[in-house]
Amino acid sequence: MSSINEFITSINDFLWGVPLVLGVLFCGILLTFRLRLIQVHKLGKALKFIVKSESNGNGEISSFAALCTALSATVGTGNIIGVATAIGTGGPGALLWMEIAAFFGMATKYAEGLLSVKYRVKDQNGNYIGGPFYYIENGLGNKWKWLAKMFAVFGLLAGLLGIGTITQINGITSAANNFFDHDAMHTISLFGRDYTLTTVITGVLVTILVALIVIGGIKRIAKISEIIVPAMIFLYVASCLVIIFCHVTEIPAALSTIVKSAFGFRQAAGGFAGFAVVRACMSKGVERGIFSNEAGLGSAPIAAAAAKTNESARQGLVTMTGTFIDTIIVCTMSGLAIVMAGSYNKGLEGVDITIDAFGYGLPVSEKMASFIVMICLSIFAFTTILGWNYYSECCLNYLTGSKKRVSMVYHWLYVAAVFIGPYLTIEAVWSIAGVFNGLMAFPNIIAIIALSGVVTAETKSYLQRMKEGKVES
Repeated sequence: MSSINEFITSINDFLWGVPLVLGVLFCGILLTFRLRLIQVHKLGKALKFIVKSESNGNGEISSFAALCTALSATVGTGNIIGVATAIGTGGPGALLWMEIAAFFGMATKYAEGLLSVKYRVKDQNGNYIGGPFYYIENGLGNKWKWLAKMFAVFGLLAGLLGIGTITQINGITSAANNFFDHDAMHTISLFGRDYTLTTVITGVLVTILVALIVIGGIKRIAKISEIIVPAMIFLYVASCLVIIFCHVTEIPAALSTIVKSAFGFRQAAGGFAGFAVVRACMSKGVERGIFSNEAGLGSAPIAAAAAKTNESARQGLVTMTGTFIDTIIVCTMSGLAIVMAGSYNKGLEGVDITIDAFGYGLPVSEKMASFIVMICLSIFAFTTILGWNYYSECCLNYLTGSKKRVSMVYHWLYVAAVFIGPYLTIEAVWSIAGVFNGLMAFPNIIAIIALSGVVTAETKSYLQRMKEGKVES
């Protein structure tokens, strides 16, 4: 098993080496300058559009529901375990690199949302569908259809075997174990290893709930997300703010630690060794940042395509707020709490890092702090499972032509992946997710860069018509 883990980890490290990290950042930087810092001067307007639906827009769900569906898939274990893992393996500076990647990623996310609506199509049932596979095929031309299919394959595998299932259920069961049976007093032997009863019971319950919901499609997932997502973000961010305010005098030292770690100031005298530390910090920060907010990954535009809107740029603005909420707000709260508590430097792993930070910072008992993390993580991860079911099914439908029998088989495979997720190791889980994330990003980034001129032209036209009062603002 260890040799398999090492092999998967080596593939993940290769994919998330300098080329992909620089490619994702280059895409965001290019769009940021071509769009003249749209994520700064139009952020207020974008936040307004979240709650103000466009009248007479064509689509399946409201812009707010589309955003909540996207957030249901992005605000998940990446915000709690992903941040902790990035800081634990890459150092405190990984948080700053997450923020840098997110800032430029907002421009990337804007472009994804815009292109998804511009090039979306109607299926045989009259429903609006879209995503990278359609803006690659319809935007770049039929000769690039192979690239669209490549994205769809990677997206399907990412949802089925990585970010959509295994990481999420593994995070839920880990959090439940920490609360109900931290010392593994009640175990059962399965697959040649011992697992706690909490793991088995939690895994079965979540699997059943997923099976009951995933057959409802985008409208059912969106309806659930509109209720759960805002509430869960508020609860988690409120908890993090309590930690920060209770230890406000420690903020300057924590920020100093983050900046010094991000740029290797403490290792500067080490020459090449110092560069290696910065590279690891940057790589982990960007990788986990993309895992969390999915900017450049190409997943969120699949939900954006279903939004009721006639203006592609307008939906682009709404879509980019997902990165702002997910990383700039939620991940920052998580990371700052972890650095302030020093939890990343205690030999802990995964969710244990976050639990330790909450136990240190919240004015409640350690048991209650663990309970809060468990509840937040469980809800975050569960909604991510639902959101990614829709994403990967859209990828499957693109490849197979929306065949009902194929979709039914896929539903059962998705449920099966959720079921087996708790029995894989944390290292293997995150490495598998990282591999498929990286593979998804390549074709999507290529398409966005190639279509950046279209994005710029559409944006200029929309902003000019908005200035003239010809579109809703």
